[in-house]
Amino acid sequence: MEVKPSHRDSSYRSPPERKSMHPQIVRDLGMRIVAGEFPPGSRLPGEPVLLAQFNVSRSVLREATRVLVAKGLVVSRQRAGVIVRPRSDWHLLDPDVLYWLIQSKQTDDFVDSLMTVRRIFEPAAAALAARAATEEQLQGIAEAYTGMETARTPEELLEPDLAFHRRIAEATGNDLLAYIGNMLSLALRESIKLTSKLPNTHALSLPRHKAILTALLSRDALGARQATLVQLEETQEDISRILHSDLEPA
Repeated sequence: MEVKPSHRDSSYRSPPERKSMHPQIVRDLGMRIVAGEFPPGSRLPGEPVLLAQFNVSRSVLREATRVLVAKGLVVSRQRAGVIVRPRSDWHLLDPDVLYWLIQSKQTDDFVDSLMTVRRIFEPAAAALAARAATEEQLQGIAEAYTGMETARTPEELLEPDLAFHRRIAEATGNDLLAYIGNMLSLALRESIKLTSKLPNTHALSLPRHKAILTALLSRDALGARQATLVQLEETQEDISRILHSDLEPA
């Protein structure tokens, strides 16, 4: 069973080596903004400075600035320059912005933020999916679980695991929840990669997901919510073990 990745690779995350500097400029400035080098309310270096720094034309720099504007990170004002917007205005579910945040924050901070969001979102989504999912959607969730069962390595486990959670969000029948679930897949990917450092990650992961699947197939909303909460609590414990051990974080 083939499970497609939830996000295409973005040139703003790993800019290719090519003549155009546009992706590199977006990635460089985006990372520096979310890391706090340019705090909200501050101005980016003036155009002459950035032109010299990146050795590009004015049109390339302005195109990169337009991308940052579209992601909610900056606003460009005539005579005032390019100003960093408040964090509340950033498009945090934009895959590139989310990736830059993941790369710039300390692992503990990222995990705490992610697990808080997951505890709010996933149990409620599972409960709703138990009531609203079509038979076809339930089959899709079951197929993702089968992909997890047949995975032989942590790398092979990653995509079906992501698909399992993404398809639950889709099965709520709520387009906005499905969108949020898909956008969270990037952060979830980093969380799964972290827990995969445990030598028994496969054995730990399967029973937890099977309990969620069983509740969904039984149309047991309360059971699906509780199974998801248990899975998240135990995942938090796994991550804590990794962060406070000699295992190398992802």
